[in-house]
Amino acid sequence: MNPDLARLIAGQMFLHACMAGARMATPLLALQQGFSAVAVGALLALFALAPMFLALPAGRYSDRKGLQKIMRISVALAASGVLLSAGWPVFPVMCVSALAAGGATGMAVIALQRHVGRMAKDSAELKVAFSWLSLGPAVSNFVGPVLAGLLIDFSGPEAGHVSGYQWAFLLMAVFPLVTWFCVRRVPELALSPDLPNTQARRALDLLAEPMMRRLLAVNWVLSSCWDVHTFVVPVLGHERGYSASVVGSILGAFALAAAFIRVCLPFIARHVKEHQVISGAMVCTALLFAIYPLMPSAGAMGVCSVLLGLVLGTVQPMIMSTLHQITPPHRQGEALGLRLMSINASSVLMPMLFGTLGAVVGVAPLFWVVGAAVGSGARGAWRLRPGPAHKAQDTLS
Repeated sequence: MNPDLARLIAGQMFLHACMAGARMATPLLALQQGFSAVAVGALLALFALAPMFLALPAGRYSDRKGLQKIMRISVALAASGVLLSAGWPVFPVMCVSALAAGGATGMAVIALQRHVGRMAKDSAELKVAFSWLSLGPAVSNFVGPVLAGLLIDFSGPEAGHVSGYQWAFLLMAVFPLVTWFCVRRVPELALSPDLPNTQARRALDLLAEPMMRRLLAVNWVLSSCWDVHTFVVPVLGHERGYSASVVGSILGAFALAAAFIRVCLPFIARHVKEHQVISGAMVCTALLFAIYPLMPSAGAMGVCSVLLGLVLGTVQPMIMSTLHQITPPHRQGEALGLRLMSINASSVLMPMLFGTLGAVVGVAPLFWVVGAAVGSGARGAWRLRPGPAHKAQDTLS
């Protein structure tokens, strides 16, 4: 593996672990403090609110400036934001931390994905590179929630004591500093020579390409699967009386399975096409969502979580490979920003919707509705086939 790619993977892992750990700890603390499922849904939505507004500016900024400047901003924002909750673990401050951690991670992800995409020489290298890069969030979704859960349960005078949450937030604030240590030596890549710095551009121009619209729709549906799982597991665990470490372990099992399949994916990707992986994952996700809320114990939920992680873990590298094939080089950061903005708009609205529906009808219908939606989108995913004669770059330039 390219040493620079390894540094980028590690950097993404630690920054994303900060956000993932905070995203698990804050709803548990809010529930413990007596806030409702609706309030918890709103709190989780804030992790996606800042990226929704920052995605396009961050993408354009990375097109102009590259990697390092935006990484410095992201590290400072994430560390200082989560540190606030370590000092003042109250609901309004946790909302600020959610905005900071979510916004910082979103900006950094765009810059990292753009940089890795420009390092690849062809579509085969794209699939392999993004398969390796996707290990970062997969591992961090295990490391962040599990370590946060352990600190919550065991670092205070008793399990679930507020001081345990403070230690968890403090550890999450250290992770972004490790990110900067990892990525600061990665050299910048030259900007595309045809970058139109003075020409006005509109993000909606990217949507003129039908393949881009189809890709964003499929990506939106699949991102809802991650949102519903992240929201429902803490709520369901709280209802059933599971401890924070058990809830963190269920979420961690999902992330560990996603990490495992992404280790295998660089070898699998040499033999399958992107659209085959995505459409197959959508069908399997629909089936798993149908049975997940029927699982009677934490162990059974953990098994479903592992299977779901194996399935959804294959998707993002294929999405990213397809996006880079249908987007001109000088607008790849902007296209990444548009993609992130669309899924974070969903992530802002969906947790609040999940919280409202969960309070009225329970959590099981959430799984079934999202499962039906993702299953119905499999046909559109099968049509994501950028060929050698694809004209997206000419259209969008």
